[in-house]
Amino acid sequence: MSIFSTVLFLIAASQFYWAWRFWRFLGKRLARPVLRWTVAAVVLAIYLELWNFNFGAFRRPTAVHLTWTDALLVAPFMTWAVSSFFGALIALLFAIPQSIVGLARRIEARGQHDAPASPERRVFLERTAQVAIAAPFFAGAYGLLYGRLNLETPVQRISLPRLPQAFEGFRIAQLSDIHIGPFMPEEQIRKYVDMANALKPHLTVLTGDFVTFDWRTQNAVVDALSGLKAPFGVFGCLGNHDAWSGVEHTITKLFRERGIRILRSEAVPIAIGGDAINLIGTDFQSKHRFGPSEPVTNLLGDIVPLLARDRVNILLSHNPDTFDRAAELGVDLSMAGHTHGGQAALEFISPELAPSRLVTPYVAGWFRKPGGQLYVNRGIGTIGVPIRIGAPPEITIYQLTRG
Repeated sequence: MSIFSTVLFLIAASQFYWAWRFWRFLGKRLARPVLRWTVAAVVLAIYLELWNFNFGAFRRPTAVHLTWTDALLVAPFMTWAVSSFFGALIALLFAIPQSIVGLARRIEARGQHDAPASPERRVFLERTAQVAIAAPFFAGAYGLLYGRLNLETPVQRISLPRLPQAFEGFRIAQLSDIHIGPFMPEEQIRKYVDMANALKPHLTVLTGDFVTFDWRTQNAVVDALSGLKAPFGVFGCLGNHDAWSGVEHTITKLFRERGIRILRSEAVPIAIGGDAINLIGTDFQSKHRFGPSEPVTNLLGDIVPLLARDRVNILLSHNPDTFDRAAELGVDLSMAGHTHGGQAALEFISPELAPSRLVTPYVAGWFRKPGGQLYVNRGIGTIGVPIRIGAPPEITIYQLTRG
């Protein structure tokens, strides 16, 4: 069973808990069984239709503008689906100790007929559980209405001892994981393009996942990104979703027609006077099977001939898991995306509370190991559910320095 199928199954299973809660709610409000069953049947029919509509979205063309359907049916339902899953999980976590305590109390009461009850404690636990169960719904609303739009533009200072003096203070802007669609429409991408240009980078790079699953959206995302401007050019690499949607060749051609060069196992020198740095790009690679993508046995074998031993090498690789191999090869700096920073992460509570840590240790931010450095951009788009919690969208500015 794939990760997607597993997640979908768990979300579906959690809905039985909420169906049970809703049935109990109707039982308290509607005394007549016929009326209760009628209301339940109507709500169930509407719910099943919403479920079919939303999870059948892969069969429909993806809109590149926000529509009323997406705003009123897709966003609330998908947010509910994820929030209700975590709400049901929290309810289960509270139910286990409550059941143990209740069993212990009954055993104690049998031995001591005058054992005192503790209604205050019971009320406190019930209210605490209610607040905890409601928390995912408030978090989901926050992630939908604010978290996914709260763009950050961090400046990451990168020390490269081999950097030529001419590149001291050189600025590179990185955008990643666009995922054009109704919740990252053309208009929003153009806004981010203007923001990136206003940061005045010398060079701009794009690290993949321009589309999600619909190849028909490639023209729109290229149009929206074509406004990127930088004195030393705009370059990029492709992500797994670009491969899965079958647009690798066509989107590369569309970008080239707009003056943006996608590097597919290619390198290009970025020169100032007689000095240069070596910019390399590669398609999505993983040593493990990832969805339809086959595992790569010789990870980054395609870039070995492209490395310039006498220059700083900067690698654009969508998957941050290529970093270990890149560091072994002596790539000075890797720029990646792919993880969305976890998209729904609680790393402000604990570094381990990010879904992406299930598949990679490189979720977001800066990493260093002998041989090289890595920065993982959180991207600007979303996938699956249009929310971001603890992982705001990001346009990164790198400032290169010799020391």
